[in-house]
This record gives sequence, C-alpha cells and structure tokens, in this order.
Amino acid sequence: MASKENRRITDLGTLKALAHPLRLKLYRLLFVAEVATASHLAEQVDEAVSLVSYHLRKLAEHGLIEEAEPRSGDARERWWQPASDGVSVRDEDFQDAPEKVAAHLAASRLFLDQRSEMYRTYLDERAHWGPEWNEAAYDSESLLRLTTAELADLKAELQDLLKKYDEQGRAREAAGATEERENVALHMYGFPFRI
Repeated sequence: MASKENRRITDLGTLKALAHPLRLKLYRLLFVAEVATASHLAEQVDEAVSLVSYHLRKLAEHGLIEEAEPRSGDARERWWQPASDGVSVRDEDFQDAPEKVAAHLAASRLFLDQRSEMYRTYLDERAHWGPEWNEAAYDSESLLRLTTAELADLKAELQDLLKKYDEQGRAREAAGATEERENVALHMYGFPFRI
C-alpha cells in the first residue's frame, strides 16, 4: 500500500467518484487487500472484470487508487493499490453550494448503508466465527454529555488509538504473526442529538 497520509476529499468530482456503490466496495476491498487486479476484485463483488476495470480507472482518475508494481509475470494484468492510507470526507468542505450539500449527504448515506450491510453480514454469519471472535466483537452505544471541543478531543484520541492498533497489527503480521488474524471493521459515530 502507498505510504501516504490519509487523503482529505474536498472536491465534488472526487466525492462523486467514491460515492458510487460499486466503487466504494472496490475501494474498501482494495484497501484491505493492499494490492489486487480487477480480476481478483471482480470475483469478490460478483461483477464482470470489464465493469470492475472501468470503475477502478474512474477511482484512479481522481487519485483515489494508483497502479501498483506487478505481482506476476503476466504483463496483461494491471495491479492496483490505494493511493493513500485512507480517505476522509468532512462536512465543512461541502457546505458552500446546495449541490455540494446534497452530494455530501448522499455520500454519507451510502457510507452508512454499506457499513450497516457489513455489520448485518457479520450478524448473519456470527455462528460461524466461533466463541473467541464473538466474545471479542462488540457493539455499544454511549450517551455522553459533551461540548463540541470535548467531542473533537474524543475523536482525536480515538483516531490515535485506532492508528496505534492498526500499525501494531500490520507490523506483527509482517513479522509472521498471521495465525488467527482477520480483517476487522470498527464503525463509530459521534453526533449530537436532542430529546
């Protein structure tokens, strides 16, 4: 994977490129795999290789993914990798025009829908993961009383903690500790509400 920092998406074209259901799935799969070909990804999303190739090129046009070093001797295979260590989309970057507000809202809903789909899949398959994974997995809801500054501090601390665990896990895996290691999705939301 590229060793670049998290990329902040600030333009409408890039947001629209990512906020396509298949492209978002492909980006997520590529991020987890670190490198892959359209053929590898097409198998995982059950789509034609030509369609997957088209969507990968669209992601590349917006700098979200890039070509990777070939992993085989087949010169016809095109390998892809994420162009950064992730992406972030912030509300403040899409508030200056109605079409930007609408696009950001649609993208946010798609992100939520796909995250919910991932969790529903886990729930449906939970019995197959075994007691250790089911004991380690969790969902929770915390209802806090915070200011905007406190919520921002909490967000920063959680992001630092997640980065620490991700770096440790990747380093251990690179050192050969691959047994019982799985991909883990952690979805957290922090938002105000009134009753």
